[in-house]
Amino acid sequence: MTDSSRDTPEGAGWGSAERGDYRDLMPQRTEKLSWLSPRTLWSARNGVLASWFGDPTGRTRERWVAQRAAAGAPADKVIRRTDPDRFSFLVIGDTGEGDDPQYAVVPGLLKEGADTRFAVLASDVIYPVGSADDYGTKFFRPYRDYRAPVYAIPGNHDWYEDLAGFMRVFCDDAPPLPPAPAPRALTRSWLRSLLWHRPRPDDGARLDEARKLRADAAQQAEQPGPYWAIDAGPVRIVGIDTGLLGTVDAAQGAWLREVSAGSRPKILVTGSPLYVDGEHRPCPIEGGGTVDDVVRDPAHHYVAAIGGDIHNYQRYPVDVDGRTVQYVVAGGGGAFMHATHTIPRVSVAGVTEDDFRSYPLRGDSLAFYSALYGRRLRLRRLFTLTQDEATAVIAERLGIRTGRAPGTGARVTRRTRLVAGLLGTARRPERRKRFRLPVRRIYTQLFSPSSATYSPPFFKSFLRLDVTPEAVRLRCCAATGNRAQEVDPPVEDEVTIPLV
Repeated sequence: MTDSSRDTPEGAGWGSAERGDYRDLMPQRTEKLSWLSPRTLWSARNGVLASWFGDPTGRTRERWVAQRAAAGAPADKVIRRTDPDRFSFLVIGDTGEGDDPQYAVVPGLLKEGADTRFAVLASDVIYPVGSADDYGTKFFRPYRDYRAPVYAIPGNHDWYEDLAGFMRVFCDDAPPLPPAPAPRALTRSWLRSLLWHRPRPDDGARLDEARKLRADAAQQAEQPGPYWAIDAGPVRIVGIDTGLLGTVDAAQGAWLREVSAGSRPKILVTGSPLYVDGEHRPCPIEGGGTVDDVVRDPAHHYVAAIGGDIHNYQRYPVDVDGRTVQYVVAGGGGAFMHATHTIPRVSVAGVTEDDFRSYPLRGDSLAFYSALYGRRLRLRRLFTLTQDEATAVIAERLGIRTGRAPGTGARVTRRTRLVAGLLGTARRPERRKRFRLPVRRIYTQLFSPSSATYSPPFFKSFLRLDVTPEAVRLRCCAATGNRAQEVDPPVEDEVTIPLV
């Protein structure tokens, strides 16, 4: 088995490794998405408008669901498959930038997923705004050789064009919604409607041609709407749509409670993780309660909750009244990498640093960002840390045992401490905060997405879940962009979740 990042720096993708063959899968020309481009920022304005003037996502979602019901979608929104009691499936989160990091995931995914029954895309299928015309290079082409169906839940970026592209691709080519009634003049809704970004009239003109890349009968999937449940073998997989702002509308909340009833073991897939970056984010439901209330209810028998949106891997095994629920972040499927070195020493809901797992490791994340800042600021000699230096300073600042021990010659110096502090590396809670560059908030929202690298290591990942009547084995598999990890994708984390 190939070394993982927990074994060696080479297992993380560092060094002079041979680049993989993923570029053979890519089109000759690919868009390099820049989140600093005024055009991109303007087209992605709906999230900001929703937070300022009120979020219309719930009402729009209800209209989509009503349209699908009128077209004959099952009222309970349950997809009933004929999988055996022992089967496997994939989960891939935050995929669709259509560039090197997304395609670098594909060879390992095809290898590990060759015998899987289906895949689930968890959040942000298409960047930047979910346009139907982007599905060719960001969905159909990368996964054209995956021989099984693909289901999906939307992320906030898929909602930036009112979910029109998503519904066409995953929901039986759903026709556009008729225009909503015009809001009353001079109200917040009226102001929002004046600025709201909508799909171009000709959006999707290339969609029929793109569909030919996944035209085999075995690849087809039809889902009842943006949220759904799948009965597969002994488990029920419940997918929810958290819209633009990471919330659930009242109608979907009522459905979630209904579909969660019963003794069948359940796995939640959501666009907004419930535990992430050392924090609990339970996800409010309009009208009262939270998604995590539903997950924690022992009558519902949830064993795991998997969320996208944050572009890395994290796992929190939380004790809920004597049973363990695995809360997982799985957003490493292709988009730019969110830092893990900014995550503080974990202590949440009884989960400690020894229980917590992440990929990339904090030291690798710090080394990656130090090189990135060094290039951007033209201060390579100051900022760039080796993997061993980054790992050593992480261990000192957080007071933890790192996933991979630093080399024997690694030293923590004034420079490494300075760089770690400037790049937002978390500190022990008892230590005084100092000035840091805006890595976690401003940087990751604006500068980091536009600074995606196009050469390995990429620190991407996907999940493989192997289901039996007794247990689910969940594995996080890495994709670095290097050939060694393409041929034999390393397992960065593994846990067996009892079902009985």
